[in-house]
Amino acid sequence: MVMFLFLVVALAVVVAAVTLAVVSGGESGPLPEVAPERLQDPLPPDRPVSRADVESIRFPLVPRGYRMADVDDALSRLGAELAERDARIADLESALAGAQAAPHTGHAPHTSLDKPEQEDRP
Repeated sequence: MVMFLFLVVALAVVVAAVTLAVVSGGESGPLPEVAPERLQDPLPPDRPVSRADVESIRFPLVPRGYRMADVDDALSRLGAELAERDARIADLESALAGAQAAPHTGHAPHTSLDKPEQEDRP
């Protein structure tokens, strides 16, 4: 019987302590929202992305894997740069094909930097 009374009093003390902690702790209000963890090493905005930039990307982990917005941003940037490079390569290849297809004449174009000879004037 003494043990039962001791447990009831201990339970009452614990409930009172928890109630007091909850009531007195409410003055400061709820905790402020924490900014979500973002990508620590984003791709450089001021220059083209290099292989080292891609290899150094580390996405922060979230409960279900990676933050989709970070991955989407990185993939969009890489896709845009690859499309730009593909277009540049296609332009250069077409210019090269046009230069190779041009008929070759026996005369080389005048590329000398010397002054042209002046004609004799009467």
